[in-house]
Amino acid sequence: MRFTLKDYQVDAVQEVLANLKRAREMFKNPDTPQISSFSLTATTGAGKTVMAAAAIEALFWGSEAFDFDPDPGAVVLWFSDDPSLNKQTFNRLRQASEKFDYMNLVNIEPPFDEPCLKPRTVYFLNTQKLTKNALLTRGHEETTLEMQRYAFSLVSPPDMQAWTIWETLAKTIENVNLTLYLVLDEAQRGFNTNASREKPTIVRRLVNGTQTRQPIPIVWGISATIEHFEAAMREAEATINRRALQSVVVDPVRVQESGLIKDTLILDIPDEAGNFDSVLVRRAARKLKDSTSRWASYVQSQGLLETIYPLLVLQMPNTPNPDDVGVALDAIFSEYPELSASSVRHVLGEHTTQKFGVWSVDWIEPQRVQDDMHVRVIIAKDAISTGWDCPRAEVLVSFRPATDITYITQLLGRMVRSPLARRVPGDERLNAVDCILPFFNRTNAVNVVRYLTGDIESMPGKEKKVIIDGRELLPNPNVPKKVWDLWCTLPTESLPRRGAQPVKRLVALAQSLSIDGVAPGLLAKVESEIHCILDAYAVRFSHNLESAIKEIWAVHIKEIEGRFGKEGLSFSEFVERADDRAIRAGFEAAKKAFGGDIAQSYVNYFAGPDDENSDDDGLREAYVRTAALATVKEVREKVDQEALEFTKNLFAQHRVAISQLPDTRQQEYEEIRAMATDPQKGVLRPPRTRLEGFSIRDEAGQSIAVPLAPLHMMSDEKGQFPLTSLATSWEHETIQAELAKPNVRGWYRNPSRAAVDSLSIAYRDDENGNWRSMHPDFVFFHELDGKIVASIVDPHGWHLDDALMKLKALAKFAEKYGDSFHRIISLGKIDERMKVINMKNADVREAVVFSGKSAKELYESSIATDYDLK
Repeated sequence: MRFTLKDYQVDAVQEVLANLKRAREMFKNPDTPQISSFSLTATTGAGKTVMAAAAIEALFWGSEAFDFDPDPGAVVLWFSDDPSLNKQTFNRLRQASEKFDYMNLVNIEPPFDEPCLKPRTVYFLNTQKLTKNALLTRGHEETTLEMQRYAFSLVSPPDMQAWTIWETLAKTIENVNLTLYLVLDEAQRGFNTNASREKPTIVRRLVNGTQTRQPIPIVWGISATIEHFEAAMREAEATINRRALQSVVVDPVRVQESGLIKDTLILDIPDEAGNFDSVLVRRAARKLKDSTSRWASYVQSQGLLETIYPLLVLQMPNTPNPDDVGVALDAIFSEYPELSASSVRHVLGEHTTQKFGVWSVDWIEPQRVQDDMHVRVIIAKDAISTGWDCPRAEVLVSFRPATDITYITQLLGRMVRSPLARRVPGDERLNAVDCILPFFNRTNAVNVVRYLTGDIESMPGKEKKVIIDGRELLPNPNVPKKVWDLWCTLPTESLPRRGAQPVKRLVALAQSLSIDGVAPGLLAKVESEIHCILDAYAVRFSHNLESAIKEIWAVHIKEIEGRFGKEGLSFSEFVERADDRAIRAGFEAAKKAFGGDIAQSYVNYFAGPDDENSDDDGLREAYVRTAALATVKEVREKVDQEALEFTKNLFAQHRVAISQLPDTRQQEYEEIRAMATDPQKGVLRPPRTRLEGFSIRDEAGQSIAVPLAPLHMMSDEKGQFPLTSLATSWEHETIQAELAKPNVRGWYRNPSRAAVDSLSIAYRDDENGNWRSMHPDFVFFHELDGKIVASIVDPHGWHLDDALMKLKALAKFAEKYGDSFHRIISLGKIDERMKVINMKNADVREAVVFSGKSAKELYESSIATDYDLK
């Protein structure tokens, strides 16, 4: 894969491959073959196509990383109801994996003269190509077997084809050397039809087969919701005799934490607006211009090779007045004259040049918009809510009325993807999207968070920050520099990854430090150090190693003998010496344990220099020794411990140098840091910008100014921070109580997302065992005896489902990193009295973690004391 998968993507691909393997084994079972289906469901922006690319690559060619053997007869049929979506997927698969090319990615176009689909190939089909009168079928319609036999000679194949596409699919399914996998892209579409049940839809015929053709054995649905796929399969009557495998569901919280989608939605909802109100369009043009300038500055500061050119989407109603569209374009160019007329394109159903006022606007294929950086303004209708993907779309003006929650979710979901596929550290403005929605009523504006968080198809499960009439905040000049310096030293934790190998992690770190010039030649030094470590533990555990070497050399064979005229069988065992192929198979275990680079380099090191005096026996012995070391449990454990310690020291040694690298390279190190089975201490960085709303709307829709507070690390030009993001009255009380202390020097409203400017604490979810992160609400800074100290203050409702888990997480964090903080306290309100649990106290921590009490019981118990609100 060209792309480095996020941790949740790795987990999802692993589950998909397990399903594909099981489905193939079920179908190939000679006694009771079974057909099956399952779905991969993930929220918009999670990278479903990238995950599919990784799974298909492993299916075709195998994967060491996923410990997956290839299916040499695998054929994938990728089906959607939109040819433009197929083109987009075609391009994404090529971008994601260097193994995909025009030989194994095939758009099925007439004439398609193939009797059988080829293995290790992804074929793309869409609904329109399978209709009765399409060129691939030429009127061919499967009927009953008797009618088929009678009419077969009367139905000629399509022009320049010996077979219809249906016959090609039938021969592929019947071929015992092949396995056909059907991928239903956005599977909830294509099943819903007004046709009668007596006349199956095209998708039903694909999934279910007919009386003359077997059903496709394995169906893999890719969708935004598991409910839609399951309902679609029931609608198609595809669950009869088809085994439903465990669905692969991507946790939306992990998607949000990955940074693949933006953190902030800025909604401009005017009280009233006329059709194509030029004021709104000019505002959108200013936002586009500002975003363009910000991205240019950021790209230059980071030394990136490609500039991000943000896109403005102008969404029309179904029957727009061309002159009104022309007025909108006039307004855009009056505000942003640097644009050229050729920067505007449309993706309307009319694939010709359209006249809007004085403007002539050419058509562009939707899937090309993302890559054509010259296009800066796109005119659309529904294209942006039905599968279109363009991460650089940052400003939306929609003049379509919208009341349906699903539609609103899909519309905004297409706008929140991050152009760099990662979060821009500390810059909320570049992590935001602007949506101007004049035909959203006030109720919709108030409930937009519910639209985004109430349904898995919408946005991730955590609340996304929604801002109305927001302002940009910058570092507060009233906060002392010592506060900022201390912030950058505070501990934070990264979420670990499952299945991470310590030696592979060490090698990845060494490679990155070498590439970035931080520690040139480090990789060779690390390899040499690991070789010495392996040698040392080979001596320490020599007895175990000798036994393991003998096992590698030995191939145990059991001989079973039966004779005519003699009852029973005789059994005997003997041992053959392993040949090179058997040794290589054993060496695969070493590659999985130590990584391919270290395993091979150790072979070369132990075998000695490759010269004319070396022999095959020496090389063979090196492979056997390396393979044997990987099977000795004690050696693996000790090497892993050494690698973990080595990695920890390298991170500490080069912390300053890493912090001075561009964001994209620092992100690489954060990914390496997370390649561990336990949470790792991370690095906090100061925020650069922040977006906050300075007013809210009440139930009547009236604008109300929010309270302001001083000394927040990020502020407006007057040094004030709006308390918009505080959810409860007692959070306001906490702020007032802490700021009333005479020695307070600053404070920070910790963002509730995984980011380099958010203090994070990793913990395990009690329900499913997944790693999650919590983000304490506040960090306060006080001056004691001339020294700035930090305190974590976390008001958290005891009634929430995750209250106890987060209390335990805070307690464990305090046990590890308590010395870095003056106070670590959790607050809860019991009978109108604020109670505090002091996590710096060892007895309190023990009670929180081991008492078995609920969160409410803990706040009511003797470990909680009154919080001074004076």
